[in-house]
Amino acid sequence: MSRISRAKFELTKMGMVLAWAMIVGSGRSGWAEEPNAPGVTLPRIGYVDSPFLPNSRWRVHDLYRPRPSIVHVAPSPAPASPPSDAVVLFDGKDLSQWMKRVDDPQSLQPAGWEVKDGAIVVVGGSGDIQSIATFADCQLHVEWSAPTPPEGGSQGRGNSGVYLMGHYEIQILDSHENTSYADGQAGAVYGQYPPLVNVTRPPGEWNSFDIVFEAPRFSGARLERPAYVTVFQNGVLVQYHREIMGVAAHKHTTEYKPHAPAGPVLLQDHGNPTRFRNIWVRPLNLAQSADQ
Repeated sequence: MSRISRAKFELTKMGMVLAWAMIVGSGRSGWAEEPNAPGVTLPRIGYVDSPFLPNSRWRVHDLYRPRPSIVHVAPSPAPASPPSDAVVLFDGKDLSQWMKRVDDPQSLQPAGWEVKDGAIVVVGGSGDIQSIATFADCQLHVEWSAPTPPEGGSQGRGNSGVYLMGHYEIQILDSHENTSYADGQAGAVYGQYPPLVNVTRPPGEWNSFDIVFEAPRFSGARLERPAYVTVFQNGVLVQYHREIMGVAAHKHTTEYKPHAPAGPVLLQDHGNPTRFRNIWVRPLNLAQSADQ
């Protein structure tokens, strides 16, 4: 984008800021971009001062990046049984396959979340949890439900995340009738790619992610091949073979950091009592599959 085009684009966005201010002032919107009016704190729905994503006109968590269109799906079905070759991480019984997230992988500490009515429930402030087993290329299935009744707005409502290898986040958020920045909605590669559509069911109903993940390849400290991810939410394609830019980051561009060839599935504690059920993984070798 040329400097003249960029200037026009920024002027257009400034006009949109004024429009948002007028809408909020009229009482027709419950959200506003900071800075807020004196003494008023409202959920943030995007940024105008974050860095631009590589080769993109959009900033990280850009206030003006288009939100995905809404696609309605049927109510959630009963959970299906995992495939016979799956590693079951949660079957409704206990947290025996999970541990608290720690810097030292040899320091096994119990997961601090609850199991209630056949679901894992986030205990806010207890920390993230991660699978004891580690994976590289894989197919991951996880079902989640946003808290009901809903509380808060934007990123403060039903927020959690699924991290592949403990580093690469697919966002969980109550995106049903809840405005937030596009690359932070449910099904987003957080801070990088919005979902193709918004198919999030109402809070209290179950959503599903089916994720096909190709792990990054490193040679020492050098990245040989980035990670790629495809995601279906509630049976609808929301990410297709996206090249992941790097580890998950908030309000910053990202890069890769060398890590082990396999890593855990991590579930994020963002303070909201999000629920999880029916979690399983099929380990894959996608590089070998491509040669067959």
